[in-house]
Amino acid sequence: MKKAKKLLGVVMSLSLVVGLFMGCGASSTQTSSQESSKSDKKHKFGYTCMTMNNPFFQVLEKSIRTEVEKNGDQLITMDPAMDVSKQIDQINDMITQGVDAVFLNPVDWEGIRPGLEALKKANIPVINFDTEVKDMDYVTAYTGSDNKNAGKVCGEDLVKRFPNGGKIVILDSPTMNSINDRIAGFKGAIEGKGFTVVAEQDAKGDLQTAMKLTDDILQAHSDIVAIMGGNDPTALGALAACKSAKQTKVLIYGVDGSPDAKKEIASGGQFVGTGAQSPKQIGVKSVELGYKILKKESVEKKVPVETFLINKDNVSKYGTDGWQ
Repeated sequence: MKKAKKLLGVVMSLSLVVGLFMGCGASSTQTSSQESSKSDKKHKFGYTCMTMNNPFFQVLEKSIRTEVEKNGDQLITMDPAMDVSKQIDQINDMITQGVDAVFLNPVDWEGIRPGLEALKKANIPVINFDTEVKDMDYVTAYTGSDNKNAGKVCGEDLVKRFPNGGKIVILDSPTMNSINDRIAGFKGAIEGKGFTVVAEQDAKGDLQTAMKLTDDILQAHSDIVAIMGGNDPTALGALAACKSAKQTKVLIYGVDGSPDAKKEIASGGQFVGTGAQSPKQIGVKSVELGYKILKKESVEKKVPVETFLINKDNVSKYGTDGWQ
């Protein structure tokens, strides 16, 4: 009887040890599974820019998509086609779809505020790129070209070519803060250098609009020496109008460093310079910021991307087939 009791005690002790071991093992396995599930969480990002009809934003979106999908995550791209109301509606749609963060370039730097308010209410971080929104308190971080410098380098080049000044035209776009900064940089570079702005009009960053405006301006002012476009599509529109009017001595400047602009510069014609930026690098920087923010890491509020002048002297270095 004593032997039976002793044997029963041993069996119970072994059962307890095995139970504890199994319990620890299950807990360890469950914790490991939870950690794995947490680390494998996939992210969903939203992307919205003022228009996908601009090659600059096409390249930038592709850069962001490449980086996001490289990590197995998803990018939802929406095109408001220069309609701020549509952009706000699309932002609300992204919120409904459960995006973790939004890469945003505003159609209208002031008018986008309701969309920013909605994102803030939903606690969704905003990585603002290329064009700053007016109220930066709504964005988590911003990255984009040094736009003032992009305009400044064009102005400095113009001063070298016309040391005595002359009459010029500026084609801007007041709702696009990136272009506002470029024009401010350009004006700062030519200030006090003898230049007179005979016309400054809103080309909306659009080639066709710029063509029509330039055509009208040339009829009223046949003695201008240069036209500054707020971006390359605007500059290319001005160029087309000048060629049509046989005003081939008017120098053209733009900002972007687009393949089409570089081809014109390389040809040695009247398109003489572009304040170049890199949509590829803006895309890469945007994604870097996005992941750091989602990981709760600290980031700089503003991350600038270098800009520089491309002219006939260095255009071959950057090529004319793609973006830098």
